[in-house]
Amino acid sequence: MTSVVLADDQHLVRAGFRSILDGEDDIRVVAEAADGDSVVRVAREHLPDVVLMDIQMPGADGLEATRRIAADDRLDGVKVVILTTYDVDDYVYGALRAGASGFLVKDTEPMELIHAVRVVARGDALLAPRVTRRLIAEFAGWAARPAPSPRLNALTEREREVLTLVAEGLSNDEIAQRLVLSPATAKTHVSRIMAKLRVRDRAQLVVLAYESAMVTPGWLD
Repeated sequence: MTSVVLADDQHLVRAGFRSILDGEDDIRVVAEAADGDSVVRVAREHLPDVVLMDIQMPGADGLEATRRIAADDRLDGVKVVILTTYDVDDYVYGALRAGASGFLVKDTEPMELIHAVRVVARGDALLAPRVTRRLIAEFAGWAARPAPSPRLNALTEREREVLTLVAEGLSNDEIAQRLVLSPATAKTHVSRIMAKLRVRDRAQLVVLAYESAMVTPGWLD
């Protein structure tokens, strides 16, 4: 059973999401929160699999709440999905850097919401190739970039190749096709890379790859 916490300052939004998610046999909404401070407290209490997090809330906003959840070792298994009003939002890149596993627009279709919760709960990032291309290309050009992370030195040449393809928005199946691997082998490579780089999920791999200048928005041209 996948447990979910809803964090949004609008009661009607929370009620709508709850009615959709609670209708599924394998998903259960365990708590709600109306502000960033409350959602962190609720997450510590319930240890949900997924938090659906609005960005703009009273007190600590969704970005700060995401940062607190990602920094709390007790919440290591909690995945955050950011809810936005628009599919490209100035806050989204910062949210991914803070530790979010992806994002959804609030007017998403019910089946897409259900699918998103399941995808994130099983440990995958909610960054479809189309989303990755649009989002990261939009913000990587102006986001401050530190020097390449020394953690990348731990990667083999093949792992660097796989990381680059992850950052380009390829799925495990697409990576397998590109590198002539089995999908299982591609998945193993991605999991090993995440362990070596000490990141929570695939979304963080994308951010790290761009910030380390392994890939740039120019690959889209």
